[in-house]
This record gives sequence, C-alpha cells and structure tokens, in this order.
Amino acid sequence: MDILIIGGTQFVGRALVESALARGHKVTLFNRGKTNPDLFPQAERIAGDRMEDLDKLGDGPWDVVIDTVGYTPQAVKLSVDYLKDKVQHYVFISTISVYDMEKLQPGFDESGTLIELDGPEEDAPQNSLYGGRKVLCERAIEAVFPGHNLIIRPGLIVGPYDPTNRYPYWVGRIAKGGEVLLPDAASQPVQWVDARDLANFTLDMTEALETGIYNVTGPDRRLTFGEYIDYCERVGKASVSLRWTDPDWLLENEVTPFMEMPMWVPQQMMNPEVFMGVNVDKAINAGLKFRPQEETMQDTLDWLNSLDGEVPGAAGLDPEKEQALLAKLDA
Repeated sequence: MDILIIGGTQFVGRALVESALARGHKVTLFNRGKTNPDLFPQAERIAGDRMEDLDKLGDGPWDVVIDTVGYTPQAVKLSVDYLKDKVQHYVFISTISVYDMEKLQPGFDESGTLIELDGPEEDAPQNSLYGGRKVLCERAIEAVFPGHNLIIRPGLIVGPYDPTNRYPYWVGRIAKGGEVLLPDAASQPVQWVDARDLANFTLDMTEALETGIYNVTGPDRRLTFGEYIDYCERVGKASVSLRWTDPDWLLENEVTPFMEMPMWVPQQMMNPEVFMGVNVDKAINAGLKFRPQEETMQDTLDWLNSLDGEVPGAAGLDPEKEQALLAKLDA
C-alpha cells in the first residue's frame, strides 16, 4: 500500500511509520522537518508546512493518507481539498476530547454528544477548544471524503517517546525511590492506549480500507490509579514510601490535577468515571489488541533511563515542590 503520512516523526506518527514500514508499505512523510528529521531514511520525505506548502506534494497518487497532526479545521480543510483527487481514503487521528463530557454518562460510546463551538473560537472555553476544533476537523473530512474516511478517537496515548510526561512521570518518579507524594485516589479509573497498539489497530483498519469512527483506549477491563502505581512499583524495583494524600489538601496547596499529578482527575475538575470510562467495544470487536501493562511500563522506563535525567515533557510535580509539600504534611 502507498501511504502518505502527514506528520510521522513524533510519538503516534513515529509508531505508525515504524509499523507501516515493518509491514512493507511504501511511506511518504510530509512534515516541516523540524522533529526528529533523521528518522526513517527509507521513507520518501517531502518537507513543507501544511498551511502553505501542499503543492509540494504534487499529484501523488497514494492509496491512503493518515493525518496525525490535524488540530485546526482550517488546516484539515486545506488538506482534504488538495488531496481529494490524489488519495482514495482519508484516515484521521482525532481524540476522545471531542466529546462533551459534562453531558455524558460512564461507558459512553461513539454516539456520545460532541462539543459544539457555536461562536468565535476566541470566546470558547479553553478546555473545549481543542476538542471542538477536532470535531470540526472530522466534519471537514467527512464532507470531502464521504464513505471513504476512518476517524480514530484515542484516549490518553502512552509508551516510549511520550512528549507530555503524563504517563512517564509516575513510572520515573517511583523508579527513583524515596518518599513519593500522590493523591489518595487509588480507586479512580484510568484509561490509555500504548501508541504502538494504536498504530497497529489504525494500520489494520487502514489496510482493509475500513470506514467509520472508533474510540481507541484501554485496557479491556477497568484499571485503577492504584493498580497503575502498583505496576510502577513492580517495574521500578526501587525502595519507595507512598504518601497517599487527601485530594482536598493537595488542591488547597495548589497542586494542579492532571498536570502536576498526572492521571489524577478530581470530581471538581471532571467526573473521572466518564473521562476514564470510555466504551471501546467497537474497536475491540474490530480487532484492537493490547500489550501487557508491564511491557508498556518497562519500555517507557527504559526510554526514560536513556534520557540521562532529561524530563520529556511539562507534566509532573517539580521535585522541590514535592519535598516542600511532604515537609508541610509532616509539620
């Protein structure tokens, strides 16, 4: 199969390209050439900005395009209009953030209520803007490729090369050992999908030219924050003392959920049973498979260790702030 990938050198795109090349597909990458430019020398590369340089793609043709970096409807509309006669099938990596979580119940599926940006974007709540834009991106694709598009809506994406540090934070922090501050939210559900499992499912569906919308997160059972921390302890093999701390105390002391303490979703922020309770039966029935949690975690820890102490993203609690909060707890 001749595949055009928009993006393709960071995290999800990287996993897609690795899997596509391993399967023997011919891959063309279209991106600005700024992130990991030396990756995948065996793939054809076209350097350009999707907002200005689509003409550099020429006439193709390709069997399919996989768009991994479509964040605004303006950018996606330009792409679909240019590619409408050059590809047969449009695959789009969207997000579960398209759903209006406040209007949904735990276990919602692909028919769930979507965010609607009714007015100017500058007037939209910041927490709705990302998902609302993705909704408009999906609609732009459906308008130009009706019956010839596949929309993948991932949840949190994890594994090696994660640039956010959300999942890696707890893996790396617990592997360092010592006293660890964390929210007393052991029973809270968590959901995510390994980028490589997401890539494999997307390519399986792409090879079959499947269409439709699929939520893609996991695992295939309820997983809790407490179990996640248990996995971190087993894989990290460090001597650690866990300080499970009252969430209200953390909020009062200006600890930011989800960013400073990744995966923690207090009720005041959003119902975690909804946000981390997405139904993925459709994707599982279509062939979505999950590698063991320990494999994702060990691979992530090995990658973190290769960074020589560099923090891969913005998420996570600053070590000095953690120590100050632990001292305050003991005062």
